[in-house]
Amino acid sequence: MAVHRQPGTVLTDHTFAVPLDHDAPDGERIEVYAREVVAAGRAKEDLPWLLYLQGGPGGRSPRPLGRDGWLTRALDDHRVLLLDQRGTGRSTPATRQTLPTRGDAAAQARYLTHFRADSIVRDCEIVRRGLLGEDGRWSVLGQSFGGFCAVTYLSFAPQGLREVLITGGLPGLRSTAHDVYRAAYPRIERKNRAHYDRYPGDVEAVRAVVRQLAEREVTLPGAGRLTPEAFQSLGLMLGSGNGSHTLHYLIEDAFLSTPAGPVLSDSFLCQVRDHLSFAGNPLYAVLHEAIYGQRSVSAGGTGWAAEQVRGEFPQFDAAAALADGAPVLFTGETIHPWMFGTDPALAPLRETAELLAQHEQWPDLYAPDRLARNEVPVAAAIYHDDMYVDTADSLATAAAIRGLRTWVTDEYEHDGLRVSGGRVLDRLLRLARGEL
Repeated sequence: MAVHRQPGTVLTDHTFAVPLDHDAPDGERIEVYAREVVAAGRAKEDLPWLLYLQGGPGGRSPRPLGRDGWLTRALDDHRVLLLDQRGTGRSTPATRQTLPTRGDAAAQARYLTHFRADSIVRDCEIVRRGLLGEDGRWSVLGQSFGGFCAVTYLSFAPQGLREVLITGGLPGLRSTAHDVYRAAYPRIERKNRAHYDRYPGDVEAVRAVVRQLAEREVTLPGAGRLTPEAFQSLGLMLGSGNGSHTLHYLIEDAFLSTPAGPVLSDSFLCQVRDHLSFAGNPLYAVLHEAIYGQRSVSAGGTGWAAEQVRGEFPQFDAAAALADGAPVLFTGETIHPWMFGTDPALAPLRETAELLAQHEQWPDLYAPDRLARNEVPVAAAIYHDDMYVDTADSLATAAAIRGLRTWVTDEYEHDGLRVSGGRVLDRLLRLARGEL
């Protein structure tokens, strides 16, 4: 068990063996990794635990650089556990490089059906008992998809919870994947309009990029194709606090003048590759729609819902926008089958992803009846017009969880926890404890 020191903190590594399938506890086991963080000088104190659940799916927990960000507030009175959810980070990985050891695409898909919030929560319970004992309880902080996991935790294992804090992550309890994206595209369009109002020169600059991508094949450095649709998916940035500005600066670097005329610059293409590649979090793409599957809501598969629903919103058709002289709209947190043809990190997983898209009878992730009887203090930050999580769904779920207190704000975007320097966490703690 390695121990490290950083400015203001002491870090301790933990690894736990958990069942791949919690319904078969004597079967195959995998590992989950977690990093304990405590304020320097307080490592021997009996502090309450705060478990952090990262957004995603497929995102590893943050790698702290001393006492920074929201940890500044958390470490005032907690021992924090940063969990690498199964399949991510230093937990047993699930990537194009490791999944072939499972067998063919069908075997890989079966394996990955055990990587949703229900399994993550049962992992957390094994970790909790290992660190705190059978009767120990901890607080949980869930960001985005981590908030979805926290609601699953409240549904099926509330006995392990002291309090729950959710930021940008209250899911629709009865929303299908198609419902999610049908509500998402109008929000994404609003973020586009706001971006173009802020940077009107980007309208023609984006059209020029898309025009060039439509006329010739463009390969990103290190392989991978940049198509108009792939370029549009950079709109994922528009849901964060500084994302519009980051996107603008990226577009600024798009073209260079050469003897052959304007060409897309190497600098631009390199930055685009880094934004678009799923090499660091392939499960985000492979399992993204599966996180909405629940047999009591929709027994069928999620079926590439974002791609199917996109046809209902023709304003996102880049070719039509060029023909009509209209702004080209970026897309957002949407996963499409063509991504498994343009991204080298996803290409080997194309058949596996297709099988997961068609997978039926996903177990339910939430228990509305139990949530209605909830006794755990819960506080949630709901970001007004959050591009990633529907505000109407979040408010409905907040009303469905007994005792949940909300903070609805437009001061921050979806990344409020990360950028607020501890202010979002402090407010949620005070709400959960009745101090506000």
